[in-house]
Amino acid sequence: MATAITEKPARRALPPLMQLSDAAAERLRQLYAKGQEGKLLRISVSTKGCSGMSYDLGWVDAASPSDEVVVDQGVTVLVDRKATLFLIGTTMDYEVKALSAGFTFINPNEKGRCGCGESFHV
Repeated sequence: MATAITEKPARRALPPLMQLSDAAAERLRQLYAKGQEGKLLRISVSTKGCSGMSYDLGWVDAASPSDEVVVDQGVTVLVDRKATLFLIGTTMDYEVKALSAGFTFINPNEKGRCGCGESFHV
């Protein structure tokens, strides 16, 4: 006599859409407190550059219906829903170098980058 299984198998936890490094979270806190007060950073991916895709960052007044809201370390960023498949598991960092400073992305989905580092492909 066979017994029926009534319990559903446990689901594997999904990785977070995006995470912020300590440096990125701190820089965003500074920006939100000063010049970009009342705005939110929106991250999207567009088709351009040598490798085909590029990260686009822009300030918006509020989330749109097509935005995913990511809250990490008490900081909120928006991700364009069209970009979510390209960004799953990505860590956003903030780097200060000798001649430049800016946000960078550590994206496990990237298969390669162009020589200048401006674009990527998955």
